[in-house]
Amino acid sequence: MGKMYKSQGKKGLFDEHFSTAHLTTMGNLLESISKVIDFEMFRSTLEARLLNTSKKTNAGAKPFDVLMMFKS
Repeated sequence: MGKMYKSQGKKGLFDEHFSTAHLTTMGNLLESISKVIDFEMFRSTLEARLLNTSKKTNAGAKPFDVLMMFKS
């Protein structure tokens, strides 16, 4: 992912683990789908179509990760 995209906010050491575990116990549908579909195969197409590559400067906010937006 890298610094190309907007950060997801400040996270503690175990925040991601606990939120993933909580969603798993609730029956996260996206987690089940992610086991079957490799979403990374869509990244190059999404970035080519959605990212503004003709910006004159790097001013402004960084975009959200295209895969995160695609899955949502």
